[in-house]
Amino acid sequence: MADSGTIAAKRCDSGSLSSVSMDTISALTELEDLERVYHQLCSEEKKVDSELDRLVGQEGTIHTKMLALQRMGPSLQLIGGDASQLSGMITFTCSLAENVSRKVRQLDLAKTRLYNVIQRADDILDLKFCTDGVQTALHNEDYEQAAAHIHRYLSLDQSVIELSRQGEESSAVDASLVMLQEAEKKLKVIVAEKLDEAVAAVDLSQVERFFKIFPLLGLHQQGLARFGQYLCSQLASKAEENLLLAAGGELGEKRAPLVFADTLTLLLEGIARVVETHQPIVETYYGPGHLYTLITHLQQECDQQAQKIVDKFIQQRGYHNKFQVVQSSMMKNTPGEGIEPKELDPVLTEVTLMNARAELYLRFLRRRVLADFEVGDAQSVTQEHQQNVEKLLKHCLLSRTMQEMIGYYVPMEEYYMRESVNKAVTMDTYEKGQLNSSMVDDCFYIVKKCISRALSSSSIDCLCAMINHANSVLESDFREVLNNKLRQGFPATTLQDIQRGVSSAVSLMQSSLQQGKFNTMGIESAENAKAAFLVTLNNVEVCSENITTLKRNLENDCSKLFNQGPGSGEQAKIESCLSDLVNTSAKFKDLLQEGLTELNTTAIKSQIKPWISGFLSITHNIEEEEFNDYEANDPWVQQLIINLEQLMTEFKTALSPIIYDTLTSLMTSLISIEMEKTVLKCSFSRLGGLQFDKELRSLVAYLTTVTTWTIRDKFARLTQMATILNLERVTEILDYWGPNSGPLTWRLTPAEVRQVLALRVDFRSEDIKRLRL
Repeated sequence: MADSGTIAAKRCDSGSLSSVSMDTISALTELEDLERVYHQLCSEEKKVDSELDRLVGQEGTIHTKMLALQRMGPSLQLIGGDASQLSGMITFTCSLAENVSRKVRQLDLAKTRLYNVIQRADDILDLKFCTDGVQTALHNEDYEQAAAHIHRYLSLDQSVIELSRQGEESSAVDASLVMLQEAEKKLKVIVAEKLDEAVAAVDLSQVERFFKIFPLLGLHQQGLARFGQYLCSQLASKAEENLLLAAGGELGEKRAPLVFADTLTLLLEGIARVVETHQPIVETYYGPGHLYTLITHLQQECDQQAQKIVDKFIQQRGYHNKFQVVQSSMMKNTPGEGIEPKELDPVLTEVTLMNARAELYLRFLRRRVLADFEVGDAQSVTQEHQQNVEKLLKHCLLSRTMQEMIGYYVPMEEYYMRESVNKAVTMDTYEKGQLNSSMVDDCFYIVKKCISRALSSSSIDCLCAMINHANSVLESDFREVLNNKLRQGFPATTLQDIQRGVSSAVSLMQSSLQQGKFNTMGIESAENAKAAFLVTLNNVEVCSENITTLKRNLENDCSKLFNQGPGSGEQAKIESCLSDLVNTSAKFKDLLQEGLTELNTTAIKSQIKPWISGFLSITHNIEEEEFNDYEANDPWVQQLIINLEQLMTEFKTALSPIIYDTLTSLMTSLISIEMEKTVLKCSFSRLGGLQFDKELRSLVAYLTTVTTWTIRDKFARLTQMATILNLERVTEILDYWGPNSGPLTWRLTPAEVRQVLALRVDFRSEDIKRLRL
C-alpha cells in the first residue's frame, strides 16, 4: 500500500496523471475517505496498464513501417535527382521560348511597318489616280464616275496622307489634294444644280440619277431632303387634284357618301407606293437606317394634305355642326328633338373608314422603318430608334387629327344608337304566332351595327368606348323597358277560367246573359296583357342569348385586330369591356327569373294548390271494394293531369322551349311540395297506400313527358312516402333502412319516417315508437 501511494504520488508530481494529488491524500484522516481514494487510484492504475499493453502491442506494426521507410531511402534519392534534372530542362525551355517570342515581336513590327509602307504607296497611287480620273470625268460630264473618284479620295486614311505630305513627294501630294478638294466642291455644286433642273423638269430618271450621287459625296441628309421635296411636290399636286374632284362632286353616286374617305385613301396609298418603290434605292445607295429620314419628309407633306381633306370633309359634311346639335340634344336629354339618326349614318361610316385607312397607313410605315433598321443590324434597333418611330407616327398631325375626329365620332355614334333603340322600342310590334316582338331584333341589329362600325375604325379606344355605351344602353335603357313590362304582371282573366271550366265563369256568363249581351272587352284586354307578358319573357331570354353571342363574336373579331399589333395593355382594355357584357347578360337572366317567378305565382300556383287540395276530399282509408272502384273510376289523379295539360298548353305555344322547360320545372317543384303537405294531412289503409302509389306513378309519368328535365329527384321524398305507406307491417321498414337500403338514399329523416308510418290507420303507435331507426 505504501508503494502504491508512492507511485501515485510520483505520477501526480511528474505529469499530474492522477486526479488525486499528494496534498489531498496527506490531508485525509478518515478511513472511508482513504478507502475511496484508494479505489479511485486502483481504477486509474488499471487504465494506465491497459494503455501500456496497447502501445506494446503496436510495436511490431511500428517496426514494420520503419523498415519500409528505410527501404524507400534509395528511391527517394533517385527521385530527387530526376527532379533536379527536370527543373534544368524547364529553365532551358523557358529561356528558348522567350528568345523565340522576342524574334516574333520583331517580325510583327517589321510586318506592320511594311504594311504601312504598302498602304502609303497605295494611297499615293490612289490619290494620283483619283486626281487624274476626276478631271477626266468632269470634262466628259460623267458625274457618277467623278463622284466615285471623290468617294474613293474621301475614303483614304487622312493620317497616311499627312505622312505622304511630309515625304519627298509632298508638293505633288499637295497639288493632288488641292485639285481633289476643288473638284469635290465643283461636283457638289453641279450635282445640286442638275438635281434642281431635273426636279423642275419633272424628270424622274434624272432625279434618281443625281439622287444616287449625293451619298458618294457624303451628302446623305441633303440628298434625302432634296429627293423628299421632289416626291412631296408630286404627292401634293396629285392630292390637290383628287380633292378638287371630291369637292366638285363629279364622282359616281355610289361612292359619293365616301368620297372624302376615298380621297384620303388615295393620298395614303400614293405615299405608301412611293415608300415601297424607293425603299430599295435608299437602302442600296444610302445604306440601312436612312429610310426614316425620307419618311420624315414625306410625312410632313402627308399631314398637310390630310388636314386639307379633313377640313373639306368637316365643311361639306357639316361634321362639327352635327356634333353640336347632338351634344345639345344629349345635354337636354330630350329624345326625338335632335337630328335624325339616319342623317348621321353615312357621316359616321365615312369617319370610321378614314380612321381605318390612317391606322393601316401608320402600321405600314412602322413595319417599313423598323425593317429598314433591322437590315443593317437586328441588334442596332435600339429603344431610341423605336421611340423615334413611335414619336413620328403617334405625334404626327395625321394621327392627332384622326384622334380628334374619333373624339367627335364617339358621342355622335352613342346618340345614333340610343335614338335608334328608342325608335325600335316605340315602333315595337308583335304578330300572333311569333314568340318575340320586333324590338329585340331591331335593337340588337342597331347595337351590332354601331359596335361593328367602331371596330372597323381600327381604333381600340373607339371600340372600347362604343362597347361601354352599348352595354349601358342594353343594361339600363333596354332592360328597364322590359322590366317595366314585366312589372305589370300576368293577369288571371275570366276567359282563362272559362277555358278551365271553373265555376266562377258560369256566374259571369249568367250575369252577362241576363243583360242580353256577353261583354268580352275585359277578356280581350286581359288576353293582350297575357300575350304581352309572355312575349316580354321571350324577349328577355333572347336578349341574354344575344348578348352572349355578341361577346363571343367580338372576341373573334378583336383577336384579328390584335394580330395587327396592339399591345397587351390594349388587349386588357377590350377584355375588361367584354367582361361587362357578361355581367349584363347575367342581369337579363335574373330579370327572366323574376318574370318566371311572377308567372309561376300568378298563373300556376293559384291553380295548382286547389287541385292538389282535392286529394284531401278523396278518402284513402279504403277496403278492397273501394279500391276496385277507384281503379275503374279514378277519383283524382286523371282530372289533375287533364287540368295540368290545359294549364300548360297555352304556355307551351307562347313561350320559347327554354322558358317553357324552366316554367315546367317550377311547376313540378310546386306540385311535389304541395303534395307532400297534403299527404301528411291524410290517413291511409294498406290499400289506400297502394292507391296513392299508383296515383303518384301516374302523375310522375305524365310530368316526365312534358319536360326535358329530370323530375324524379324532385319526387324522391314522395316516392319514399308511398313506399312506406305500402308496407304490410311496421317492422318491414327495417328491410329498407340503414345497411339494408342498398343503392337507395333516404331523403326522409327518422322522425319523418315515423310521421308517415303514423298515417297508416292499421299501424299501432307503440310499434312505431319501438322502431330503432
